[in-house]
Amino acid sequence: MGLAINYIDGQTPLSEEEKDGLKIPSITTREELDEFEQLNVEKAIQWTFGKKIKAEELLSEKFIKDLHKRMYGEVWKWAGSFRNSEKNIGIKSYLIPVQLKQLLDDAQFWFQNNTFPPVEIAIRFKHELVSIHCFPNGNGRHSRLMADLIMEKLFGEQFLSWGSSNLVNVTDKRKEYISALKLADKRQIEPLISFAKS
Repeated sequence: MGLAINYIDGQTPLSEEEKDGLKIPSITTREELDEFEQLNVEKAIQWTFGKKIKAEELLSEKFIKDLHKRMYGEVWKWAGSFRNSEKNIGIKSYLIPVQLKQLLDDAQFWFQNNTFPPVEIAIRFKHELVSIHCFPNGNGRHSRLMADLIMEKLFGEQFLSWGSSNLVNVTDKRKEYISALKLADKRQIEPLISFAKS
């Protein structure tokens, strides 16, 4: 039967080859996929608890890939590997390593020089990371967790609340989140910062 996914606004469709990377053949719907992915994501969050992570480790390609693998590795064979397909959003796949390196260098500079307040550094990083769209799937959740880890590990602050809602399902909060992302695409970062703190 295979995996049948009804995509919602802001989700990136998977190619047939990427769908073949599903490790759990019994998953056939988006709802089942979301459930298994969420369990995997929760294990990744637990892995970060109590872990001391320095800026140079957190803001590295290795950590970006490792975190994605921990978030999705029980569900997808390609978890932690950069995509090699083109998507409806994100940059050309061959540019991912170069653009990510630039973002990581920028974030190191922002952190070392207090260029922006902590929450703005976290949200700017999250937005640029999701815009690059490093992976076939899970970029939104991955970039939000990266922002949370920047807040906690680099600045000793609480995780962001992200509208206190599950942003995977179709809700008014998800629509508000997608709208804030689109404004950030136009260099209006404040609505995304406000949403992340709400």
